Amino acid sequence: MTTTPTAGTRPDDVRRHNRAALLRRLHVHGPSTRASLATDLGLNRSTIKALVDGLAEDGLVEERVPAQRSGAGRPSLLVLPQPQAAVVLAIDIRVERAGMALVGIGGEILGRGGWNIRSTTNDPREVFTKIVDTAGPLIDELGVHPVAAGVSVPGVVRHQDGFVHEAPNLHWTDIPLGAWLSRALQLPVHMGNDAELGALAEHLRGVARGYDDLVYIGAEVGVGGGVISNGVSMRGAGGHHVGEVGHMVVRPQGRQCYCGSHGCWETEVGERALARALGLDEDSPVGAIVHELRLLSADGEAPDVLAEFTEWLALGLGNVVNLLCPQLVVLGDLFTALPPALVEHVERTVRQRSLVSRALAGTRVATSALGTDAKLLGAAELAFETVLADG
Repeated sequence: MTTTPTAGTRPDDVRRHNRAALLRRLHVHGPSTRASLATDLGLNRSTIKALVDGLAEDGLVEERVPAQRSGAGRPSLLVLPQPQAAVVLAIDIRVERAGMALVGIGGEILGRGGWNIRSTTNDPREVFTKIVDTAGPLIDELGVHPVAAGVSVPGVVRHQDGFVHEAPNLHWTDIPLGAWLSRALQLPVHMGNDAELGALAEHLRGVARGYDDLVYIGAEVGVGGGVISNGVSMRGAGGHHVGEVGHMVVRPQGRQCYCGSHGCWETEVGERALARALGLDEDSPVGAIVHELRLLSADGEAPDVLAEFTEWLALGLGNVVNLLCPQLVVLGDLFTALPPALVEHVERTVRQRSLVSRALAGTRVATSALGTDAKLLGAAELAFETVLADG
């Protein structure tokens, strides 16, 4: 979200603000003409020309004739961000696997790597060492040093210093991962909760583009939520993320959750619950669960075998919609494999039952457009936040 300089702001500050706003516009929305940039940013053409010329001189953008021309006359040049001019390192730590990518300005993934995490231990120091050992060759291969790093973690994370208070699915408590990585990589490191970063990525680059109020619900081993409100990530006390919806109690006499409570929502709709609903062993690998869901999707109807699971999913989403009033709910991670007919049924149920959804003329429910890359791209956007603010 851009802001307007206040009266009395120094000319250098105004130029810096306008430069950052233009660069962010290109980063998020892609190539644009100078005329479109002037309209979108509310600036005159001479100001846009000066800003584009300055960014081009610094190697951050270039101007190019469009590949496809329409109409007669001289075509308008497109202003394009140069991906390798500003690169960040994005890291997505999951329960059983970690991914890493170098992402250039404009959101282009320039190179990537990944590895399995030994789920029996999930030793944070082993994960830290593997990140550092993997980052070096990836950076050397590209030949461009990143300016910052963003890290996605499934847990309670303090944004200011990258301190992981608690990541129960990883068996991590009070881990200063941000400080470790910053020293080892010699980069500013920004960390966030995985679902929050999934929401950020979908908002900027996925199915939630154009929506300022949304909730992202991701399901890996557990269930987590990320919230975008009025166009920005919602955070609570101390900068902690908002959205531990998986631990919303929906069945007080239900199964015990690892958090110590009983009947948490994720005990009814998380990975193990979905495996049970499909008639699989609850410790079945994700690939087996996805395979069964794809077989069910081929029928084109909401499967009866998942009727109880569907009811619990709709119940929890109705609570989330009533509490947070989103225009859109995005289902990510394992939920992206749910049969489309099931998702449509859940959407209809939420619209019928939720007072807030009815007031909004129907909250949409959709699956992620970014799939397994959502949290990785969200980590990149977290790293880009300070880079783009400086222009």
